[in-house]
Amino acid sequence: QVQLVESGGGLVQPGGSLRLSCKVSGLTFSLYPMNWYRQAPGKERELVASIASTGSSTNYATSVKGRFIISRDNAKNTVDLQMNSLKPEDTAVYYCNTWPAYWGQGTQVTVSS
Repeated sequence: QVQLVESGGGLVQPGGSLRLSCKVSGLTFSLYPMNWYRQAPGKERELVASIASTGSSTNYATSVKGRFIISRDNAKNTVDLQMNSLKPEDTAVYYCNTWPAYWGQGTQVTVSS
């Protein structure tokens, strides 16, 4: 079956960096666009970043543009999210996602001093 497994979350100080990774199995990874979503307490889940199946194009939420970078390795079936200049408002559970409705279990990111 299809599995998406996130890793790399944790506690970081404001201004710091974290790199999230999502390992995908059970589908032909190179054919699927991939997304990172996040959900903060009491808020709706929001799309953070997307990457095309070939990695040729990316899109970002306005709130993270210029700070986050999404990338993928189709040989390793992984998609990463490099998060820089982190802010307290980036605190959320981050989820890996692909079409039609495959989700990982999420990884907690907490930005706090």
